[in-house]
Amino acid sequence: MRLAFLAPAAVLVAALAAVLTAAPAPAQEALSPAEAAAVDARIRAYILENPEVLIEALDILEKRRQAEQASLDGDLIFQNAAALFEDGHSHVFGNPDGDVTIVEFSDYRCSYCKAAHPQVAELLRSDGNVRLVLKEFPILGADSTQASRIAMAARRIDPAAYAALHDAMMTFRGPLNEDTILRMAAEAGLDETALRAEMAAPEIADAIRQNYDLARALRIEGTPGFVIGDQIVRGFVQLDQMRALVEEARRTAG
Repeated sequence: MRLAFLAPAAVLVAALAAVLTAAPAPAQEALSPAEAAAVDARIRAYILENPEVLIEALDILEKRRQAEQASLDGDLIFQNAAALFEDGHSHVFGNPDGDVTIVEFSDYRCSYCKAAHPQVAELLRSDGNVRLVLKEFPILGADSTQASRIAMAARRIDPAAYAALHDAMMTFRGPLNEDTILRMAAEAGLDETALRAEMAAPEIADAIRQNYDLARALRIEGTPGFVIGDQIVRGFVQLDQMRALVEEARRTAG
């Protein structure tokens, strides 16, 4: 290779991306030490004079990473579809026959889950064709686990009361402990003795373990986490973005 044949910025970007991703470089003519030093100096000078090529290279790298992650996430969703969409123990909000299903992993003591709650509710209110599967995913300590156990016990007794209790806990601002939750449950029409009996059911502990296992399989490590169509959103998402993902899921299904 001679200096006269050095490529313009586009090839420099590709070369940078190849280095960043540890991709093998294309075969090249062997360069003498003097030629290699001259090439290195020319490339360095070009980058210093045109630092935007680094931004272009990083942009290419990020897009490639996102595409690879999206493909991996789609495979994970496909492999875990039954546990995601029809596990038999998760509550379904919205339209049970909706054309798009959202799965949400949530913790009652998570501030970001509380911030997402009204946005999810607005999505369900404004789009009558969305089905929401709520996964109890208590990861913030013993109080979180107790909150999920009480909620799941409420669902076994009365799904409508569960929905009311879920909303009460998500909108509550303050320490969420057992006494507070049981008071909310009573306001939702649930009997404490019956709740405590249901909380002892082995199916509840087993359901929480299944949700942990599912989240681990999907590489969801925090709350909230969402599955929308063939995409996994690991973290808080604004209403507009959620709507866009729902529409994309519709287009893909169509």
